[in-house]
Amino acid sequence: MPHKALAATALTLNAFVWGVSWWPFRALQDHGLHPLWATAIIYVFALLCLLVFRPRAWQGFWKHPLLWLLVLASGLTNVGFNWAVTVGDVVRVVLLFYLMPAWVVLLAWPLLGEKPTAGSVLRLALALTGVVIVLKTPASPWPVPESLADWLALVGGFSFALTNILLRRLNQTPGESRMLAMFGGGAVMATGVALVGMALGVVAAPPAPGVAWAGLALVISLAFLAGNLALQYGAARLSASATSLIMLSEVVFASVSSVVLGTGELSTRTLLGGALILMASLLAVVSFGKR
Repeated sequence: MPHKALAATALTLNAFVWGVSWWPFRALQDHGLHPLWATAIIYVFALLCLLVFRPRAWQGFWKHPLLWLLVLASGLTNVGFNWAVTVGDVVRVVLLFYLMPAWVVLLAWPLLGEKPTAGSVLRLALALTGVVIVLKTPASPWPVPESLADWLALVGGFSFALTNILLRRLNQTPGESRMLAMFGGGAVMATGVALVGMALGVVAAPPAPGVAWAGLALVISLAFLAGNLALQYGAARLSASATSLIMLSEVVFASVSSVVLGTGELSTRTLLGGALILMASLLAVVSFGKR
């Protein structure tokens, strides 16, 4: 298989892992393991694997303190997305999470010095219009988030956009240091939020070790690790625009799998709003590819 085809396949694998990850997270919750604890387990496992093979990865943090912000952004991305897809409508959550064009326009100016262009403002307007349509329900007078899942998806999507911008700022740092920041962020932030949630009574303590949930947690940990390695392989061999376009297939994997399994809803409002959000994302991909 040619290198580019293999790279595209690797990226599709990563998108598939993230797109269907809602199912094992819900299965783990059925066993009494909250998605925050599941996220913590997954990233502690990935962190340990990384440190075994790259024990000096932490040294990059001394030279590049911005990696600490990547820890925060990456961690909140996982906390928001993994919790949201477990408790909310998967299609709605994924669409709100992929509100990246709007957040990137707002963040790229102060962090990258990229002033908004006419095209970026158009993408912002399209994305925000799509979100208004998705959030505006007949029972709600205003298009505002109506559930915990909505808020988590929006926070996760904002953090995801910040993560991507930080990765662009930190593209000269050692790759293992960036991976350590992302794995460490998932482990530390998920554990921290879970402990705060326990103190507030909104997150249950993890259940006693059991073969059923522990085995499933190990499988999803391996899947996430494989997905991340696939992302690293594919993104290094394809253009940024091609990578972004392929990663949008996560929306398809998540939507189709959730609808087939009866946990997602494709209403006319969701389809129309989602189409505008995806159009904004596609325009961002095309624009980035022309630079």
